[in-house]
Amino acid sequence: MKAVVTVVGKDRVGIIAAVCTHLAKLQINVLDISQTVMEGYFTMMMVVDTSASTLPLAELAQRMEEAGKEMNLSIRLQREDIFDAMHRV
Repeated sequence: MKAVVTVVGKDRVGIIAAVCTHLAKLQINVLDISQTVMEGYFTMMMVVDTSASTLPLAELAQRMEEAGKEMNLSIRLQREDIFDAMHRV
């Protein structure tokens, strides 16, 4: 299943590497990634594939949220269709 991961926090070295390491440990594959730094704040959006993971999406989301707290980042993982519905203009 495709999902969207959003990451926001104070910019510093290694954010992408750390987030991708956590995703890899959960068997989540990154399909697309976009990131930028705005006035010292790092923002990233990723489209990922969770189909190789044996964990339910809710647990994947919880683990990524916990990883974000450890890194002083806001990390959210949502199903792609839910994300699309929430951000429809």
